[in-house]
Amino acid sequence: MSAKPSTAKITKILIANRGEIACRVIKTARKMGIATVAVYSDADRKALHVCMADEAVHIGASPAVQSYLVIDKIIDAAKQAGADAVHPGYGFLSENPDFVRACEAAGLIFIGPSAPAMEAMGLKDAAKALMDTAKVPITPGYHGKDQSPKLLKAKAGMIGYPVLIKAVAGGGGKGMRKVDSDADFDALLASCQREAQSSFGNADVLIEKYIQSPRHIEVQVFGDHHGNIVHMFERDCSLQRRHQKVIEEAPAPGMTAAVRKAMTGAAIKAAKAVDYVGAGTVEFIVDGSGPLRTDGFWFMEMNTRLQVEHPVTEMITGLDLVELQIRVAQGERLPSQNSIKMEGHAVEARLYAEDPSHDFFPSVGAVNVLDTEEFQDETGGMRIDTGFQAGDNVSIFYDPMISKIIGYGHSRDEACENTALGIIGIEVFPLITNAAFLINCLENKAFKNAEISTHFIEQQIENGLIPPDIRSCDEVYALAALRLYNTINESSTSPFSSASGFRLNMPNKRVWTFARKGEPVDVTIIKITRQFADIKVDEGEIFRVNLKVGPASKSIQASLRNYEEWGFKITPNYISMVNDAYFAQVYFYNFDAAMALGTANALTAPMPGKIIAVNVGAGDTVKVGDPLIVMEAMKMEITLDAPRNGVVDAIHVKVDDLVGDCDTLLELEDD
Repeated sequence: MSAKPSTAKITKILIANRGEIACRVIKTARKMGIATVAVYSDADRKALHVCMADEAVHIGASPAVQSYLVIDKIIDAAKQAGADAVHPGYGFLSENPDFVRACEAAGLIFIGPSAPAMEAMGLKDAAKALMDTAKVPITPGYHGKDQSPKLLKAKAGMIGYPVLIKAVAGGGGKGMRKVDSDADFDALLASCQREAQSSFGNADVLIEKYIQSPRHIEVQVFGDHHGNIVHMFERDCSLQRRHQKVIEEAPAPGMTAAVRKAMTGAAIKAAKAVDYVGAGTVEFIVDGSGPLRTDGFWFMEMNTRLQVEHPVTEMITGLDLVELQIRVAQGERLPSQNSIKMEGHAVEARLYAEDPSHDFFPSVGAVNVLDTEEFQDETGGMRIDTGFQAGDNVSIFYDPMISKIIGYGHSRDEACENTALGIIGIEVFPLITNAAFLINCLENKAFKNAEISTHFIEQQIENGLIPPDIRSCDEVYALAALRLYNTINESSTSPFSSASGFRLNMPNKRVWTFARKGEPVDVTIIKITRQFADIKVDEGEIFRVNLKVGPASKSIQASLRNYEEWGFKITPNYISMVNDAYFAQVYFYNFDAAMALGTANALTAPMPGKIIAVNVGAGDTVKVGDPLIVMEAMKMEITLDAPRNGVVDAIHVKVDDLVGDCDTLLELEDD
């Protein structure tokens, strides 16, 4: 199945991707003396990968379906730039066999596997059947072509709940639903099929037995055009949320020599079954209820591309997997299996623009400050891969991952410690990130003891994984008032001159009004000096904040919840406040806006996104909690429920509409 190898050296690579992986490929290509071409959409016009590449070609509008997913535009860009090879990265077109064929037809070297190999592994049902033939262990389930809901439900009952519904063309955690009972099956099947159709253009699913204490362990494999297939050991990717990987590590904790031999042997069998060429990952679901066993793992899928988590393999082997991809594409041989060694431990954490204290809601907007340089470790103990720079935007169109922090050490504990140091060292402002959540995961007792499974996060939530939400705390509003007070006094010789609050024969104070849960809250600065401020929030007791205030663009240092350094951004509507562990946005009180946000008569968009389902029509009677509208944003499906019982008065959106933050989507008749 392998394509005919190229014998020519690659001189210029077009990277058919964006963000962190595009930057990653550019770095290796530059090291190898190969020129690079970036492609970009409207949203990415000033993105980091565009700045880093030797040249760049515009390929269309911001939605990926109008740019990064359009094969003809990528091919035309490669021709225009005079590229002789294309690297697909991961996601987008990286596992699309039609794209491989289009590259080959255009005389371009595709840096990846052949189209037939992709097709063999691309559909999960066909891949399972192929693996069964190749004597690779597979999980019990239904992988048939009959997709009638009645049959699928019957098969689920025969397999026994809980089961997992998975899109046959799925990936990245999309098109996947766990079903615990017969009563839940129909609704979850419909949701899974809808997401699969939207994401992959294929609504077909398979049903598998759900392993109760599963671990996700994958093997990095590599093939060349000379028939050689090798492995680079395994990675554990069990820490997941909504089937999206959060923290990955190599090697897998608790791995024994016998299990490693069995698992890597099965992975090589899988790769040989499709005559695999290039970088690939064979993923296994593993019984994590006890020690790892040679009969306790089953083939899940094969990703026919480079994985997001490939850096942990690079850290423990010393190999550059992108360089190997390029060399294999040029027809070179892989190193022998015996020459590939493993040393130490590596842990990768994915830093996302999202709010863990509010169900990990994505955060969109400008990244005004992004500093990853200070904590880069030249000794090899830490690595940070990112596709962002200060001034970039996290948009609704793409994945909100800001960077990957990879820590290396001689032991697992040392690798975790270095990863945590990297997370703490990254400054992102003013977007909310999951930084504190990642630190809490790494410091969790069960994680440190390697008591992990794909259920880890949901099971450990009550043990402090989610950083506390401080947006209702009096101290937050006190700090917001201090920031405003300091801002209006910046021009004076003393940062605490009393010009803003002076009243003849009255105390020198200033009152600020903010919104807390839709209601006004008054913050009164009673007294302020260089060393402290006496503040009252509403009618509460006066409390003293010890502080040191710097320029408005810098920070306030105040003793609040054991974190002293706070950064601020002031807008016409709110103040953003951040430090290493907490984030808060304190809104100024506006009666009309507060009433609009607090009403039970309408559904508003919680963030910018795309409407993918409208489940009701004008005049329909609804009950509180009924799912009325489904929207998609930042690779996440969001269901908006009825806020109360009532009758739908008006619907302002339709399927495929793009909506903005706080747009009114649906209104109920007045109650």
